[in-house]
Amino acid sequence: MKVAMTGAGGFLGWHTRVLLHSLGHPDVVALPVGDRHDATAAARDISGADRLVHVAGVNRGTDAEVAGGNVLFAEQVAAAVRVAEVAPRVIVFANSTQAEGNSVYGDAKRRAAEILAEAAGAVGADFVDLRLPNLFGEHGRPFYNAVTATFCHLLSRGEHPSVDVDRELSLLHAQRAAEVLVGELDADEMSGHIRTRTVTQLLGRLEHFAGVYATGELPALEDDFDRDLFNTYRSYAFEVRPSFTLTPRSDARGSFTEVVRAAGGGGQTSFSTTVPGVTRGQHYHRRKIERFTVLAGSGTMTMRRLFHDDVVTVRASGGSPVSVDMPTMWAHAIANDGDETLTTLFWSNELFDPQAPDTVPENV
Repeated sequence: MKVAMTGAGGFLGWHTRVLLHSLGHPDVVALPVGDRHDATAAARDISGADRLVHVAGVNRGTDAEVAGGNVLFAEQVAAAVRVAEVAPRVIVFANSTQAEGNSVYGDAKRRAAEILAEAAGAVGADFVDLRLPNLFGEHGRPFYNAVTATFCHLLSRGEHPSVDVDRELSLLHAQRAAEVLVGELDADEMSGHIRTRTVTQLLGRLEHFAGVYATGELPALEDDFDRDLFNTYRSYAFEVRPSFTLTPRSDARGSFTEVVRAAGGGGQTSFSTTVPGVTRGQHYHRRKIERFTVLAGSGTMTMRRLFHDDVVTVRASGGSPVSVDMPTMWAHAIANDGDETLTTLFWSNELFDPQAPDTVPENV
């Protein structure tokens, strides 16, 4: 499947690329808009696309920047659609529920939808105007993308956010939005994954996560929404503390070390042995919470966020035990670079399901 996308480097664009990668479509054609737009290149890159996804937008700035930017981006995409040699089969617009109101941003998004719909009609493409609510998810940009990102950033750094204006928010995880954008989830099913919370309720839940997780424990997670919200918080906490130092309790008999304290559920525990020179893992998860702990021998855990180059490295040994919670949508691996057999304990929050393993191959 050929997918062309604007905003591929942004928050929702990154989540959509991760989803496509997990589905076996790693190569997304990125379409620059705004000052970097090249009309000829855009028409060429759009040609023959199974799906054109327009994500790029302006949601911060002066009224003129917000209104002008969103309309300009739509006009650039529409112009490319009209002159592409082979029109895209489907054009999907990541719109906003604010298009139903009368704000500057809402008016601009509504006008952008009209421009794209006209272009789709002119070339015979199907058009999907997807009205998205407030999105949250791993690696949102604090003080820009959404209040969830700001709260997570501040809490993970020991700060105490406050609520200036309390109101209800309709919240949807970015991976669910991505599923609709690429056609993996029907738009009419999206509402089943949206949860309504006040800003105060959202902050309270994140404060609870932060308080429990600071001790190394895993909080009780009520449902998939809770899991996605906690994984969102973990993506910020990982930036501050990628590993947990464990505390062995020793006496004449030996030692006892707590590895996982998970409130509200058992999950699945397993262990592996790895001979010297061998690496395990080389995959990522979209939703699974997974903890690695070296029990004996020594090894190196490596982690890389998808579509990024920087690698986070944690050395671990049985003599000085630490635990690492693998961030969602990060490729990860553990290598035995010692002289003895490496024994590693693994815990995940869910039982392994061969029909839905949530384990996607990807080298660190």
